[in-house]
Amino acid sequence: MRFATIRTSKGLRLHVRGTAGYVDLADASGDNALSTINGLAEGGSAALDAARTASSQAGTSFDKSDFAAATPNPTRVLCLGVNYADHAIEGGRAVPTWPESFVRGAGSVIGAYDDMVKPDLSERFDYEGELAIVIGKGGRYIKAEDAFDAILGYAVMNDGSAREWQRVASQWTPGKNFEGTMPIGPEVVTNDEVDVTNLAITTTLNGTVMQDARTSDMIVTVAKAVEYFSSFSTLRPGDVIATGTPGGVGFARTPPVWLMPGDLIEVTVEGIGTISNHVVAEVGAPKDWPWMPLKTDTTKV
Repeated sequence: MRFATIRTSKGLRLHVRGTAGYVDLADASGDNALSTINGLAEGGSAALDAARTASSQAGTSFDKSDFAAATPNPTRVLCLGVNYADHAIEGGRAVPTWPESFVRGAGSVIGAYDDMVKPDLSERFDYEGELAIVIGKGGRYIKAEDAFDAILGYAVMNDGSAREWQRVASQWTPGKNFEGTMPIGPEVVTNDEVDVTNLAITTTLNGTVMQDARTSDMIVTVAKAVEYFSSFSTLRPGDVIATGTPGGVGFARTPPVWLMPGDLIEVTVEGIGTISNHVVAEVGAPKDWPWMPLKTDTTKV
């Protein structure tokens, strides 16, 4: 099945793709808990059965602007960094033998076709096309062979990164959490729809291919990512795991390629979908803000 969060007169509502268009899942099932993707994830097999019934109905067609983030309020976004060997090498790093990981918050999440906001405090705004995992029942100490039972489905995401904020200190969190920098969607596609072990993943900037890889190139596979994160944290319904980006990012190019207002950045994962976002300038940022890595004497912080 395929689920999308749609902007409606009732607010954000979870829809399942029907025989035509999309069906409001809470309306079709009579269960208001199914108005969100988190509610669906928490509902387990009974919720999926209700969604399967609703998917046999004809629904409504929507414009791209109606699509919100596929997971508009994720409990967490747990992220793998440097999870493709070519990305490690292009950045001058050794291929990792242990996962690099960090966390994004829900405040950075936007819709699959929304404008992506270039932070006013960043001059090195970069793209990272990725496959995202959406957790279903979750759990703790989930073995790799059981991982797919814990997953609700998958989406496409762009881990927009303010590189100078990411690199100015040892922790990546600031560079990965600017508002409006992580589109995810357009749908959450369930396990029975797609085999994620060897899918093409492509990123284009203004029509030019910048990243072109396959999920089989991951160092830590989807199943192993679930196993890894569940080692130290209970994975909960609605959590998102970002599986890392392949080579071809902007900072590693000669000369570097940074996202600028007016650019169109698109990420496609085979069998799951495409997100497409115009880059816009941040509005309302204060002038002469004291925290800006490239313009601040960080020795006096």
